Amino acid sequence: MGTSQLGGVATALGPPRGPDTGQLALPIELSASGAAPAGPRRREPLPSVVHVSGWLDLAEQRTLVAGFEEWALPPAGLRHPRVPSGHLMSVQSVCLGWHWQPYAYSRTADDTDRAPVKPLPIELADLGRRAVAEAYGPGAEAAAYAPDAAIVNLYGPGAHLGLHRDGEEPSDAPVVTISLGDRCVFRLAGVDRRTAPFTDIELGSGDLLVFGGPNRRIYHGVPRIFDRSAPAGLGLPVGRLSITLRQTGLDP
Repeated sequence: MGTSQLGGVATALGPPRGPDTGQLALPIELSASGAAPAGPRRREPLPSVVHVSGWLDLAEQRTLVAGFEEWALPPAGLRHPRVPSGHLMSVQSVCLGWHWQPYAYSRTADDTDRAPVKPLPIELADLGRRAVAEAYGPGAEAAAYAPDAAIVNLYGPGAHLGLHRDGEEPSDAPVVTISLGDRCVFRLAGVDRRTAPFTDIELGSGDLLVFGGPNRRIYHGVPRIFDRSAPAGLGLPVGRLSITLRQTGLDP
């Protein structure tokens, strides 16, 4: 599809959301017995699409937010990407391992300062393998999972992500998405269509979503963010943060 000749727009990370903004705690859902459910809950809304709610505790989420604060800094820092048509995306994005510019990968931030992309931290790659094991079991697929790219998106007020599919990677390895901050609607369409019927999944802070197998290249997007729904004390600016790990299959 090519890339935009206009380039993206570099941005800076805003201050953490303070307690005076009315930030809400995550709701606690009770079981039939009246007790809060223990530990993460796994479900599979579509074949090989696995949602694990409450996968990361607050301390693990804060660690990722602290990492994001460093990744967002220039060079090769946070920016609004631009699609080939020239439209500026509403999300702010920073990449690790490989730089993704709609719709191509490179080793440098070609749509902003052309600096080398920051490396993918070993800890994130390990987290990706742990995620695949959580989704599909600790077998050969999890052991072989070797993510080499992360696309980290910040959804500020009013931001959304249109339906698309992750199709630039030769690899068929699963896609891992970790959601932090405000809750969102994560929408799935089909592998060969971006139209209804849709499967909508509500992702909260600390939730995990993995899609692979027959749905590795399913059309997906984020049509809605629920403002003021993040847990208190997370350290994020207003909005939602997603960390998406991919094994590209591209030559090193």
